[in-house]
Amino acid sequence: MIRILHLLTFFLLFSTSLLGQTGLTVGPPRVYFVGGSAGSNMMQYVDVTNPSKDYPLELAISYEDWKYSELGDNQLYPAGTLENSLANWLTVSESYFSLAPGETKRIQLNINIPSNLTSSNIPVYASMLFVTQMNPRANIQQEGANIRLAVRSGIKIYYHQAQSPRLEVNIENMVYHKNDSIGSYLELDYSVDGNSWTEGTIRMEYLNQETGKQTQVPDINFYALPGDKRRFYSFLPQDLSKGKYVATLLLFYGDGPEIKIGEIAFNYE
Repeated sequence: MIRILHLLTFFLLFSTSLLGQTGLTVGPPRVYFVGGSAGSNMMQYVDVTNPSKDYPLELAISYEDWKYSELGDNQLYPAGTLENSLANWLTVSESYFSLAPGETKRIQLNINIPSNLTSSNIPVYASMLFVTQMNPRANIQQEGANIRLAVRSGIKIYYHQAQSPRLEVNIENMVYHKNDSIGSYLELDYSVDGNSWTEGTIRMEYLNQETGKQTQVPDINFYALPGDKRRFYSFLPQDLSKGKYVATLLLFYGDGPEIKIGEIAFNYE
């Protein structure tokens, strides 16, 4: 069973705006565990906040697996489904708890590394921790019907064994697509290798070879796991004039950062 996380996120934003005074904040958005020997335990903290001024929250914690799609969307799976699942290693200090209006609770998140864990071909283990409201607020009426809505918020949990992180991103292909109905765009295909999670930025620059004018579009952030194969689409800027162009793509990643560069020439007609 696969579910797309951006649909869940839409529901969260939609329900929060309707309820007005009821929401849920969980942070940090990502928790990283590194190292630890087989059979050992590691611990970090997660903060859960009820921003409501007048409504208490009854909350429950659960886990699901996830991975990125080719386009970078988050795909959810039942806990323990994926080969790199971290879900069965995780425990928290409280699985069910209440928050008064305005209250914040710090939850202890533990990772229990299996005693039989050995070096394997799985460089990164990952799962998601969800905090779900169990007492939906029923104060909305629409066309005479009561609507009960709850909020749910998730964070990503990562783990890899003690090792020197090796990040590698490779540009596989760049293609210009001329499309009169939806607008012309560039396609970037790239692969993510190495042995750790990767965070980076994609930058697109367009050089008009006839006028010398350079146009840059806003940077796009990306997050990836080892082994990901990605496809990124970038529509040409609406104010781009017709002419002969060289598009330069700069892919930044790592602390350095490392930079990979790709170029493609095309006629924009």
